[in-house]
Amino acid sequence: MFDTTHATASYHHATTASAATVWEFFKAVPDWKSWNAGVHSCVIDGPFAEGAWMTMVLPDQDIIQSQLVEVSEPNSFTDETTLGDVIVRVKHEVRPLSDGTHQITYAIDVTGEGAEEICAGVSADFPDVLRALAQQAEARGNG
Repeated sequence: MFDTTHATASYHHATTASAATVWEFFKAVPDWKSWNAGVHSCVIDGPFAEGAWMTMVLPDQDIIQSQLVEVSEPNSFTDETTLGDVIVRVKHEVRPLSDGTHQITYAIDVTGEGAEEICAGVSADFPDVLRALAQQAEARGNG
């Protein structure tokens, strides 16, 4: 049976930037707009830690509130957004590769009615976002 209430997708991009550098970009929530065209502005209500809430204004001025539900510095964090009865979780991860580079991964998990469409819509720009994040992190250096 086909499940229309659950959908997942995962996107990856390799980078020569260090995990620490990528993590600095993750933690700098107000600066996400500089590498994520899907963000007009974003603020966090405290330190970048489990339980913190982020308020993101999208380019169309829609407002999304997400909570950090898992933070494992400097490797990964997961945010969760509830849209009515739909739950959208996105895990952001940076991990070392055998050649000394790193892989940045965004993995999305959507549960609820219309999950497939929501998953596809939310993650449509993930390849571009990952590419822009890697470019900016590489330009900053491997600090």
